Amino acid sequence: MAKCAFIGLGVMGYPMAGHLQKAGHDVTVYNRTAAKAEKWVSEYGGASAATPAEAANGAEFVFSCVGNDDDLRSVTTGSDGILSTMESGSILIDNTTASADVARELHAAAKEKGVSLIDAPVSGGQAGAENGVLTVMCGGDQAAFDRAAPVIDAFAKSCKLMGESGSGQLTKMVNQICIAGLVQGLSEGINFGVKAGLDMEKVLDVISKGAAGSWQMENRGSTMVENKFDFGFAVDWMRKDLGICLEESKRNGARLPVTSLVDQFYAQVQERGGQRWDTSSLIDLLSRG
Repeated sequence: MAKCAFIGLGVMGYPMAGHLQKAGHDVTVYNRTAAKAEKWVSEYGGASAATPAEAANGAEFVFSCVGNDDDLRSVTTGSDGILSTMESGSILIDNTTASADVARELHAAAKEKGVSLIDAPVSGGQAGAENGVLTVMCGGDQAAFDRAAPVIDAFAKSCKLMGESGSGQLTKMVNQICIAGLVQGLSEGINFGVKAGLDMEKVLDVISKGAAGSWQMENRGSTMVENKFDFGFAVDWMRKDLGICLEESKRNGARLPVTSLVDQFYAQVQERGGQRWDTSSLIDLLSRG
């Protein structure tokens, strides 16, 4: 069992840190809103710290799960950042969905201090975090990954090293690109079926067993029919992720015509007040026009 720190107790980080503590690790947490850290301690045990640096002090493994590149820089290399107290030989595991550039940047900053960084974004949504069955896509050094993987397993169903620093973030971009097009297709199919007068519960039950089946259909199809969008990953966060994908595509030359279009659709969802709706809310643009 290891001494760990966890920085960022959002909808993903809160249960992820909880799984680490329940697995027997000694976890100290930090959250920008201290009351949330105190609530976590009351629920899981462990300890809370007043700053990221304090939380990371003496930890063998430090996890971070924050909002974006700037948030990540703030808690790592900023004032009272975790790299100021992490010891040589320790490992920073960043579960934020961020750019590959910031992963490489922080990998270099960590290396100067003798710290290993693994960029390790996750997929599986809030339910996956709560149930401890996330998919974790990692970039970094093999030796650091081999040490970290058994600890990450506390909240993971699958954890794989995808390549050198930045590869985890690039893999997460592929994940989000695939989801964007899939959700739009599912939205169009469900809306078409409703307009055609079909019983969509029966339709979804049948087609989910064939080639059209997907996680999105199994978990969001019925709620999309009912125009319910309070089930996890928010539109605001999806737009952040798709923005990262589109920026990276400018550098590597990949064409993302469908992703660009779906990003615009999500912007329309935001404009009608759906910033915190989950990503299946694309159907709202079709069902309500």
